[in-house]
Amino acid sequence: MTFTIFFAILAIFVSLLIFFENRDPAKTISWLLVMIFLPGIGFVLYLLFGENLRSSKVKKTKVAVAKFLNSQDIKGMISLQILSATQKQALKDNVMFHDLESEGKKKVMQLILNSERSPFTLNNKVDIYTDGLDKFEQMLKDIENARSYIHLEYFIVKNSEIGKKLKDALIKKAKQGVKVRFIYDEIGSFRLIFHPDFAREMKSAGIEFRPFIHIHFPYIHRKFNYRNHRKICVIDGEIGYIGGLNIGDEYVHKNKKFGFWRDTHLRIEGESVYMLQTIFLVDYYIGSGQKLNQQELFPSMAYKGDSLIQIVSSGPDNQYESIYNAYFSSIAHAKNTIYIETPYFIPDDALLTALRTAVLSSVDVRIIFPSFPDHNVVYYASLSYLEELLELGCKVYLYEKGFIHSKMILVDEEIASVGTANMDIRSFMINFEVNAFIYDEPTISRLYEIFEADIKDSKELLYSDFKARPIVQKIAESAARLFSPIL
Repeated sequence: MTFTIFFAILAIFVSLLIFFENRDPAKTISWLLVMIFLPGIGFVLYLLFGENLRSSKVKKTKVAVAKFLNSQDIKGMISLQILSATQKQALKDNVMFHDLESEGKKKVMQLILNSERSPFTLNNKVDIYTDGLDKFEQMLKDIENARSYIHLEYFIVKNSEIGKKLKDALIKKAKQGVKVRFIYDEIGSFRLIFHPDFAREMKSAGIEFRPFIHIHFPYIHRKFNYRNHRKICVIDGEIGYIGGLNIGDEYVHKNKKFGFWRDTHLRIEGESVYMLQTIFLVDYYIGSGQKLNQQELFPSMAYKGDSLIQIVSSGPDNQYESIYNAYFSSIAHAKNTIYIETPYFIPDDALLTALRTAVLSSVDVRIIFPSFPDHNVVYYASLSYLEELLELGCKVYLYEKGFIHSKMILVDEEIASVGTANMDIRSFMINFEVNAFIYDEPTISRLYEIFEADIKDSKELLYSDFKARPIVQKIAESAARLFSPIL
């Protein structure tokens, strides 16, 4: 009896706390329902996933980021403030774009410049990988050729076949005198606790292998919900990798459940690597308190290519939800096409309204989505949102060749984004993420070709067929959607 009263009082207290946080009404209602229907358990879930620490987290990380980026040695290597201010003025004076057809592109670039330290770079060469085998083969070659240092940052690292290949390659380079720094997310890579030799071997070779933020009792609830979902590799400051592929055998087609794993990853040579490097250095500083400021981290860059790119980070270390804002602006300004690939589709009301408006305005909106789930609750919640767009005329394709994990959005053949952010609330509002926004015609055309090829490996989901799905599935979707704001 006493136990029941205690949890009842606790539930009321937490419910009041949630109510007075003045957060999104949908999230408030969802958490209140959790507290009502899951007494006791709901309180634990709230501690792990629900406490709104973003404002305090932003304040602390902003101080750390500002301290790092405003240091004179970093300014001397890459003057982000001056570069961004110059580019803002160039866009304002219409120096970069003279035709009205580029207005949407210009708006997105201005938005990113105004909300982030994310200057656009013109000197880049981009290679696109749609297969984990090809990506890792090339990355291992680049690691083999590394001269000075290798920086890696991954959400998931597994003691897998590909993980061991990477580990051995890094140990070899470390023994040759190459400095290797490796950041991983402790929640995403939790399986490593069962394989202590994986980390021990690298550390004994002189590799800095550390979690982004170490999670320990009693502060686990303050860090558990904020996951570093970024996937970055920087080699000698000249080559960078960004995209959706983690380090595990499922990403190279060796998992029976998923089979062929379809993802999108970029290899970049050029000045955008400076931005990937900066994000890594900030994350390293936040996690370790150590400032890396050697001149070799930002080497002079010869001509590489003509790709126009902005690297955009988003998460608790940023004041604004920059990737979300850029997605919203791109969709809102779309005139002809919006093509999306995502393994999860849980938009908030504003983004869903923008997509509805685009469909009703005769914009060709297409979404490629997995034909089977990797996370059931998120999958069925996603289907409920897709139904609304299907009814209006959006085309949805279920990928059948295997599992599609690609995070890509293409708009009007003028804007493309590839990176780590899913089309869901967690990626937009909670996780540490990073995307490349691309504006040059050849790279975007290639991404459109890849999207069209993926459609051939998919089956169109017709609204008439979907509407006739079993009642059990409809109930599952409705229940999952109810909790989608807090997933």
